[in-house]
Amino acid sequence: MIVVPVELGSRRYEVVVGDGARHELKRVLPAAARRAAIVTQPGIGVEVDPGVDHRVFLMGDGEEAKSLPTVEGLCRSFARWGLTRGDVVVAVGGGVVTDTAGFAAAVYHRGVPVVHVATTLLGQVDAAIGGKTGVNLVEGKNLVGAFWQPAAVLCDTEVLATLPPRERRSGQGEMAKYRFLGVDDLLALPIHEQVAACVRAKAAVVAADEHEGASGRRATLNYGHTLAHALETAGGYGLRHGEAVAVGLVFAAELAARLGRIDAERVAEHRAVVGAYDLPTSLPAGADPAELVRLFARDKKAVAGITFVLDGPRGVEVVPDVPAAAITAAFRSLSDGSDGQCR
Repeated sequence: MIVVPVELGSRRYEVVVGDGARHELKRVLPAAARRAAIVTQPGIGVEVDPGVDHRVFLMGDGEEAKSLPTVEGLCRSFARWGLTRGDVVVAVGGGVVTDTAGFAAAVYHRGVPVVHVATTLLGQVDAAIGGKTGVNLVEGKNLVGAFWQPAAVLCDTEVLATLPPRERRSGQGEMAKYRFLGVDDLLALPIHEQVAACVRAKAAVVAADEHEGASGRRATLNYGHTLAHALETAGGYGLRHGEAVAVGLVFAAELAARLGRIDAERVAEHRAVVGAYDLPTSLPAGADPAELVRLFARDKKAVAGITFVLDGPRGVEVVPDVPAAAITAAFRSLSDGSDGQCR
């Protein structure tokens, strides 16, 4: 097993990565917990044993289940069972589960400990790490949430063997992002080392900027996500989250080039990294740039005009008040006749 600490002082916790990591649940459970509410989805099929009295609570599948009604339903079920602040929520699943169950844990009794057992590649390299929890509104992704750090995260790479190829590629969209945040090429590494490298990168950022402070460092983890979230809010166009992030990375590179921040060679590198994972690099068919621009204004980073995370001479950083002409030109570069879909 590889253990990566997330250094947050007295709230320090471990991310355990490796085959069979889910079996570490008893060890990492808060010592005072008498009962565990296990939140998962019907199709996950990953069983865990917390070693204490427990009950399974099912939530729906898909992004539509990542909602305030789901959080209310979970909290009411916790209350009927008698879950207390001294117990624990265990989220078993991908990012939809860890985001939603983590938010329910954050608001139930004003905060109940949560442990994440991440079962997808996307969840293991990104969603389950760092304490961001939240749900979607019709108006946008992740607009309601809370920072609520887990007591521990278990990334069991053994369960990735059964992931459908497209679900794996979705996780690789987030992995591609880390290449531009200072992580070396991951493709030659065994999967547990790939996951651990991404976790280390995210843990370092979270430890330095837990709540997206003035430094803007944590916001760099949203590289590629401004367009990705807009695409998902607009209807998804058949893209999974990591696929939308892949398109967003290429768009961000094209936009940065039009602002004079990077050169054509760096744009080509973005396209090559995304392409190496067999991920889309073009806007999906039917995407409406005007609608996407409207959605950019609702992005959580948009405090001074339309705001993006962009590459540049100082690396990836937050860039506010991006001019509309540059955005339009970047959109044209992605509308090359490809349908933007994964094979």
